[in-house]
Amino acid sequence: MDLPESFDYEGQRVRYGVIGDGEPLVLVHGTPFSSVVWRRIAPYLAGHRRVYYYDLLGYGRSEQREGDVSLGVQNLVLGALLDHWGLDRPDVVAHDYGGATALRAHLLNGRDYRSLTLIDPVAIGPDGSPFVQATKLHEQAFAGLPAYIHDALLRAYIAGAVHRTLSDDEMRLYTEPWLGERGQPAFYRQIAQMDDRYIDEVGHLYGKVRCPVTLLWGAEDEWIPLERGRELADRIPGANLRVVPNASHLVQEDAPEAIVATVLEAVR
Repeated sequence: MDLPESFDYEGQRVRYGVIGDGEPLVLVHGTPFSSVVWRRIAPYLAGHRRVYYYDLLGYGRSEQREGDVSLGVQNLVLGALLDHWGLDRPDVVAHDYGGATALRAHLLNGRDYRSLTLIDPVAIGPDGSPFVQATKLHEQAFAGLPAYIHDALLRAYIAGAVHRTLSDDEMRLYTEPWLGERGQPAFYRQIAQMDDRYIDEVGHLYGKVRCPVTLLWGAEDEWIPLERGRELADRIPGANLRVVPNASHLVQEDAPEAIVATVLEAVR
């Protein structure tokens, strides 16, 4: 995905792109990903909507300096971008941490959406695999690993989010932002800042969601099991849960066509 534009958020660069024409639709990715997840999806949606996409602060090609890249700031970044783009009530599609980001912006910051499509969102705690928990306890040790060990860990971690096997070129798209002197510590920094309190702050407010919500969930998701999706659907009034067979957490790779079809129906 091309990210030709740059937005300054409190002195830090957030990269974004805009394609297509029509009513606005905003795409929000999760962790440890980037807007690359939308590369097979955004072009189709752009045939029906004006599509806005970006890399979260601290992710992808956005700024990766030391500082706050937690869920506690990402909703503020999203709100600032919506203001920058002049969007009052866009359709929003959000995955993983992007789901938490969109929900926090909606329920804590008063941002309204025409519709909200959540794909395997982080929305109910506790959050974090054993690898995540170990990293949170030993951030500096992981950040200082030899590059080849970090690369192997990163590949194994991302592979666990996909039901199929990514090609080398596909895997490279996901690992590249997290490699090198800047990327490696940035990867462990964002994990170390994961905190369930950011989820708990909005969890009791799901009954107050003010727009139609569609939940799309990979049936084989081992990061956030389908049971969480069913619980979330029960807690959001009128939420429509759709299960994608033969798909894991990264539905964008396993079944991009399911996302395109679901979103186009949700935004009609």
